[in-house]
Amino acid sequence: MSLVQRQHPQATIPVQPPQFSAKLVRLCRRRILRLPPVSAQRIFRQVARMSVTEKPGISIQSMVIKPPSHPTYDLQGVIKLALAEDAGDRGDVTSLATIPQDAEVEAHFLAKEDGVVAGIALAEMVFHEVDPSLKVEWSRKDGDSIQKGLKFGKVYGTAYSIIVAERVALNFIQRMSGIATLTKVLIGGGRNHRMGLFDMVLIKDNHISAAGGVTNAVRAVYMYLEKNNLKMEVEVETRTLDEVHEVLNYASQTKTSLTRIMLDNMVVPLPNGDVDVSMLKEAVKLINGRFETEASGNVTLETVHRIGGTGVTYISSGALTHSVKALDISLKIDTELALQVGRRTKRA
Repeated sequence: MSLVQRQHPQATIPVQPPQFSAKLVRLCRRRILRLPPVSAQRIFRQVARMSVTEKPGISIQSMVIKPPSHPTYDLQGVIKLALAEDAGDRGDVTSLATIPQDAEVEAHFLAKEDGVVAGIALAEMVFHEVDPSLKVEWSRKDGDSIQKGLKFGKVYGTAYSIIVAERVALNFIQRMSGIATLTKVLIGGGRNHRMGLFDMVLIKDNHISAAGGVTNAVRAVYMYLEKNNLKMEVEVETRTLDEVHEVLNYASQTKTSLTRIMLDNMVVPLPNGDVDVSMLKEAVKLINGRFETEASGNVTLETVHRIGGTGVTYISSGALTHSVKALDISLKIDTELALQVGRRTKRA
């Protein structure tokens, strides 16, 4: 994954929480990004990045990477909920009290540490939801590197609207940039495992237990996809070498829709902080390229290279989303003073 009809500022954001379906509310509680497995084949080579020449006053709006499509997830609805949560029943009382109604400003996105930017498209949606007349320009795109002290985007228009949108836009872009930064550091690039429960079959341990075994689960998935004329990736989780053997034996005798085998917790931590990957390596050797493989469990910055060296196709890590640190990014009107303060505190 990467920021002027003049009307009374109070009219620019809703002050009553919008009404959404229970389904949407549940969706809004889900993480923006899911487990992102990555190609272990890319661990040892540098990812080529598309470069953008930065020129003063030139917008690269056309290069904003749009969020992935989803059949039910309503990003606009999520943004409205976040803004409504901030507004409460009175709106931004500090901005209403201090900012002249017709004041216009230019504010800059300022990186306060090195990292990889993501969430630019979402941040732009926030500003336009608050006030469609706001103008947003960027000198970087999602996935680009940013350095401490860099001004990489700007928004200009009504001061009140910019400040009302500021915190929600930063919440999204800081969180998503933290995920993008850790993903780049960890292995050089990643992608979503899947967008939800609808676009890929992932047979996990509980499915296997409920189905009465791994063979039953794999067979049932093939029958379901055939019956419903569906074509999608199918992955099955294995936890032991016996389960790997069972899957391979079944697949050698019967037509299946299986595309990938997950090798779960086959990386064993050692007392000295290292890991034993012999079981994982043996499983990869057994599969011998017949299916894609995915290593899961005990993946850290320290262990990822050892895991990648076993020959697995993918490495998945939940820590890329559930344990990530947000990237320090701010939005400042007075950027010179902000940079002066940042240099004093070693954050610029």
